[in-house]
Amino acid sequence: MLEINFHPFKNLETEQLFLRRVTINDLAEIMELRGNPETMKFIPRPLITNEQQALEHFKMIDDAIEKKEGINWAITLKENPKFIGFLGLYRLQPENHRCEIGYMILPQYNGQGITTEAIKAVLQYGFEDLNMHSIEAVIDPDNIASERVLQKSGFEKEAHFKENELRNGKFWDTVIYSLLKRNFKK
Repeated sequence: MLEINFHPFKNLETEQLFLRRVTINDLAEIMELRGNPETMKFIPRPLITNEQQALEHFKMIDDAIEKKEGINWAITLKENPKFIGFLGLYRLQPENHRCEIGYMILPQYNGQGITTEAIKAVLQYGFEDLNMHSIEAVIDPDNIASERVLQKSGFEKEAHFKENELRNGKFWDTVIYSLLKRNFKK
């Protein structure tokens, strides 16, 4: 079984990005991202509508790191420390050397390759630092943009579950993509 340890917190850098720990100073951007119906339409969670809810979301992220249950980074541009999105590893299965990756980015940064670049850094961390064997992503089948990002990142479609999640009184499909460590290309 894997021994998970997120201390000290590891910042990640890419050509144009700096991935750092989410801080209390990111609350306005957390509200902007998680309160936007367009960015949340594929995420089965309630909208964040006030600062208290943003603070609770921040605390959930921070607590997960402390409890070794998951890790999230704030995506920022190297020239600007402002939070523009989340990227994290969670639903850790140390006994199976497997976890899930999840990501969100503010809409004004869509289509610029930022998410794909950030994912590669987090995959490298997951496979090398955490020694994961496989990393999965669970997406809504209608989320074509996320599907493309995963395919560009080397993920393969593993399953399409029909109406397996109940959200807001409606059953929804989910699709699982995954990437094995041996197939990861830096």
